Amino acid sequence: MIKTLFLLLTIGFAAFTPQVFAQEINNAPELFQEANKHFIKGEYKQAIQIYNSILENNPKNVSTLKMKGVALSNLAQDENLINYHVDSLKQFYIIKQHNPNDVLALIGLGIGFGYLGEYHESKQYFEKALELEPNNVVVKNYLNFVDKVIKKYPYNPTNKPVPVITKPATIPDWIKNNAKWWSEGGIEDADFITGIQFLIKNDIMKVDPPQTTNLSSNSIPDWVRNNAGWWATGKISNDDFLSGIYYLIQNGIIIIPVEKSTADLEKAQEDDFKQFERYLRDISKNVANEKRYIEYPNPSFDVIKKFLRDYIKWNFDEEAKSAAGHFPNPTYEIVNGTYVIHYKIFVNEQPSGLPLDHVSTFNNSLQFWQQQEFSINDKPAVVEFSYTNQKGEANVWVTWVVRDLGEGVLGHAHLGKGVVEVALGDYECDGSFQLYDVESVEKIMTHELGHSVGLQHSSDPNNIMYPTLKPKYAYCLFS
Repeated sequence: MIKTLFLLLTIGFAAFTPQVFAQEINNAPELFQEANKHFIKGEYKQAIQIYNSILENNPKNVSTLKMKGVALSNLAQDENLINYHVDSLKQFYIIKQHNPNDVLALIGLGIGFGYLGEYHESKQYFEKALELEPNNVVVKNYLNFVDKVIKKYPYNPTNKPVPVITKPATIPDWIKNNAKWWSEGGIEDADFITGIQFLIKNDIMKVDPPQTTNLSSNSIPDWVRNNAGWWATGKISNDDFLSGIYYLIQNGIIIIPVEKSTADLEKAQEDDFKQFERYLRDISKNVANEKRYIEYPNPSFDVIKKFLRDYIKWNFDEEAKSAAGHFPNPTYEIVNGTYVIHYKIFVNEQPSGLPLDHVSTFNNSLQFWQQQEFSINDKPAVVEFSYTNQKGEANVWVTWVVRDLGEGVLGHAHLGKGVVEVALGDYECDGSFQLYDVESVEKIMTHELGHSVGLQHSSDPNNIMYPTLKPKYAYCLFS
């Protein structure tokens, strides 16, 4: 790849604004859009008030529940109030009741429990989300955080209510006989399932009804037959047998068609939700009584707070405003007919509290340009970088910033030498400051370093010097 070096200019790197709020709600699209306008400005209380008015008529509308859940989570961070996190968890749990595989709801539950210091519970939701979306960077970042916190800060998890599987009732002998005969191959699967259906219909065993009514059980694992035989002969208890069947049904290993009315389903969900609320109340009490140390799962808010506190330390704003003329020119030598241009780089430290290591990926950006071929006066040229601790002798100063570089601007660089600034995040995801992921920051840094060695923008969308980029976020739910 041959490129040509140019003269000094100031170049900005523009970003696309992600289009997040395309969904509408029946009978309430205008209200929904109005709420979202407040949301993206960080006006969460106004947004929540409108979401509530929508949910009065559509209490289980998934889009509104998601937006309200995220708004409550962000508001909790802004005002440092645990009650908002609890309310946020409730919104996501309602979604999970209807769709256990909703990834955003699972992440929301993981984040919420993380903010309550229930890291083991949090981890379960993140792991489930990662099973559904193995390449989801946001989930990986949260899961990595939770693992580190569990190792650093051991704690006693709050006891979680166990789902009610049995109640005091007599299991008819014919069901045990069926189980024994079925385990020995004397009766068909359908006869065994008739007994399980009886247990469920008579509330001896409680399970959620299936999502559809046209499912059937075609193949039941052999080990289930062993369990049935052991139960029938008294080798395992009623609870053990019923718990095993419950697990199989809930995880889709066997399907038991059970006719239940909408009222029965709603009653079961209400009971389940009340149990979840009791669990949240117990957690809240433990947080207060234990004075539990909580390390928040989304560090974005803490990073921006610390950055603004020590603004001058990381910011090259004044230097960026001035031209690059006072920076020394890079030196060069000719080796075997090739120009070797030497750049000395001063690298500013990262803002404190930043959990993502962009210093190491900075080396990737340097190596990228050192591997490229350039042209000066029709002769081949390469660039070499070395570090310096002295600002005065550096040709390029590099820093990571979270200040406003201009609407949609991800980075800033003088052309040929001077200051290179790379944004670590923005407010475009959900109205609160959110950090970019490592890959996005590395791309921005590589692009801006391209300007620092004299390259202008390219019209090729596949070229690193293309002027636009849609960054991805490290922790934002709407990534």
